[in-house]
Amino acid sequence: MFDFLTSGQYDVLGAFWVTVQLTLYSAVGSLIWGTILAGMRVSPVPIMRSFGTAYVNVVRNTPLTLLILGCSLGLNQTLKITLGGENFKEIGFRLAVLGLIAYTGTFVCEALRSGINTVPVGQAEAARALGLSFFQVLTLIVLPQAFRAVVAPLTNVLIALTKNTTVAATIGVAEAALLMKEMLENEADALFAVFAVFALGFVLLTLPTGLLLGWVAKRVAVKR
Repeated sequence: MFDFLTSGQYDVLGAFWVTVQLTLYSAVGSLIWGTILAGMRVSPVPIMRSFGTAYVNVVRNTPLTLLILGCSLGLNQTLKITLGGENFKEIGFRLAVLGLIAYTGTFVCEALRSGINTVPVGQAEAARALGLSFFQVLTLIVLPQAFRAVVAPLTNVLIALTKNTTVAATIGVAEAALLMKEMLENEADALFAVFAVFALGFVLLTLPTGLLLGWVAKRVAVKR
């Protein structure tokens, strides 16, 4: 039943490695972009607050598949933007990461904004009274506490990101979902085995992450 794993015809581990890379690059980019958006949403500058609010509301409610296709069709095929990629494989991977960052960053932003709201207002006011700028208050006082408060929500975002990498298959990125589709077409007599292998693969990717970050959340939780 599982002969396709030993036949050498399919690189299952390689496909999951691409999924892991998509997750890691997108997670780092989403954390950076989401933090910037969260800063915009609580900024005292009206135009920054308006941009952050509009971006989050629009992108968060846009299907991820549409964003990924937009990156491929709009940026690459129309505007000829390659993001430094030299071939179809590299370009598709980088465009997929860009789309995942643009989408996932909105959820990181909202998680962080909820964490910012848990920080007592008096702390920020005291810091401003001492002469600290908004940027200093945000980075030195507010965000360190906000991150500690939202490890659990950010864990859920990371797990969702891992599963959302399957959308990259729509633009030909050779990750796990694309290989599974190919195997389902070629291994019609082993459909259950194929599903079982890929389901187990995604469980092995997400379960340890959830357990580890769940433990971290308990360790760093802010005691009020």
